[in-house]
Amino acid sequence: MAHAADEIYASKGKKLVHVNLKQDQPSDEALAAILLGPTGNLRAPAFIAGRKLVIGFDEQTYRKLLC
Repeated sequence: MAHAADEIYASKGKKLVHVNLKQDQPSDEALAAILLGPTGNLRAPAFIAGRKLVIGFDEQTYRKLLC
């Protein structure tokens, strides 16, 4: 799923991580650290908006991408 996206927005607590996959080439391990929770499952909520993958909840990011 991550490789089909151009960008990833992932929030962990109050920290927001943005990865531009067109410019950056993160390793599979780095992507897993961003996308997966402690149980090894995809963190929630997770959705795709166009070519952007959004993981976790960050109100400002939701407003930016969805409004």
